Amino acid sequence: MKAFSAANGPKLFLDETSVLDIGGCFVGDTDLSPGRAIPDDGDPRIDHSLEGFLFTCGPDHIRHPEPIEARHDGRKYPLHGSFSSHPAEILFWDAQGDDAECRARVRVTMATGEPALLERHWRIDGETGEVSLSDKVINTGRKPFAPVHMYHMNIGAWLFDDHVRLTGKMLEGGGFPWTFGKDPGGVFCVPAAGAGEPWAEIALGPIAAIGGLTLKVKFRADTLPHLQIWRNQKAPAHVLGIEPVSHRGASRYELAEKGELGLLKPGESIEYGLRFSFG
Repeated sequence: MKAFSAANGPKLFLDETSVLDIGGCFVGDTDLSPGRAIPDDGDPRIDHSLEGFLFTCGPDHIRHPEPIEARHDGRKYPLHGSFSSHPAEILFWDAQGDDAECRARVRVTMATGEPALLERHWRIDGETGEVSLSDKVINTGRKPFAPVHMYHMNIGAWLFDDHVRLTGKMLEGGGFPWTFGKDPGGVFCVPAAGAGEPWAEIALGPIAAIGGLTLKVKFRADTLPHLQIWRNQKAPAHVLGIEPVSHRGASRYELAEKGELGLLKPGESIEYGLRFSFG
């Protein structure tokens, strides 16, 4: 893990062994990542990624395993896609001044055996403390594929008290307590923003464990038009996830049947963006 921080904002630990995702996310002395307080889905790649504050699903799959189209050997897309465990090649790293910035590329072999490339750009604004992530996925193979993408932002829910709420225009009533649904947890997925809105916003807080600060998350609504939220308090899990996502919560078969998957042709690219801050 490489420490990544600026004059203001959180101190992040970026995982070079897995897509340059975020392992630890420290606000002061408090790490918000869930660590081992996570469910075990039987995939060691995802077990490792889920421990951290943010990991990336895709570029070929985003949820639980489903059969690969046009295959007759029973092979499935892996849990949350192929990104996890692919190492990052760091191209630029500057965290010496007030701001912090790095660029990397990740060469990915998808479940079909075809290649893709992720170009990743992290930046922390030293004045505002806002963290920005810009991603470009490029089809470097010879066949089209359906691009899908999800950011898992996972927070250790033992840090929360009864005053912590989820707030956003996409939520029923504009927001509700973090303990939504029935115990020990659940999941929902909703449209993220109104028509024409370039960015969607969701907030979680105030979090007393980090001085009453609120986590504020923004994400590109054109390529991440849905927001999935989940929580799991079934021991040993104690985690809440904020998950901007490219597609609604439906099977690949249903999405394809309704023309919602789309295709990325060889040489084409698609971009995603995420920002977060504490205030």
